[in-house]
Amino acid sequence: MGKYYIFQDQKRCIGCYACELHCKTKNNAPEGAKLCRIVPTGPQVVKGVPRMHFVFMPCFHCEKPWCVYACPTGAMIKRSKDGIVYVKEDLCIGCKNCITACPWGVPQWNSEKGKVMKCDYCMDRIDQGLQPACVTGCTTGALKFISPSEASQVKREKFAKDISPLKK
Repeated sequence: MGKYYIFQDQKRCIGCYACELHCKTKNNAPEGAKLCRIVPTGPQVVKGVPRMHFVFMPCFHCEKPWCVYACPTGAMIKRSKDGIVYVKEDLCIGCKNCITACPWGVPQWNSEKGKVMKCDYCMDRIDQGLQPACVTGCTTGALKFISPSEASQVKREKFAKDISPLKK
């Protein structure tokens, strides 16, 4: 089971794209490649005011990652100790099968290297006790690096507050 989860509090996200910038910088991603992505939705009128929403889309590090099964060389790997899915770059032959297989469009083409790259939750930083660059670079604290069970608890608490008659 995956040990980590990046939770986004959409009410805190202002769509500044700092997460994308910190990710690209940390991972030296070439132009066009985005290992995480903010997807704007809207505008939608809420209480008479037009509002935009911004949805953070990293890799979900699936329990049964299609990209891993599609890779013919074993370059796409799921780390057993924490479920992080990553690319072992020296094994990647650039066939792009993982790009085709991923339903979320997560693997990105690195045109400079002729290989695939993807979000690995900055596993080198995690191994040092740090958080992913996208989380530490979030200017509003909208991103949290937590466990899946903590994410479930956060969602339940949010839902309970939203339906509470004591809500402002």
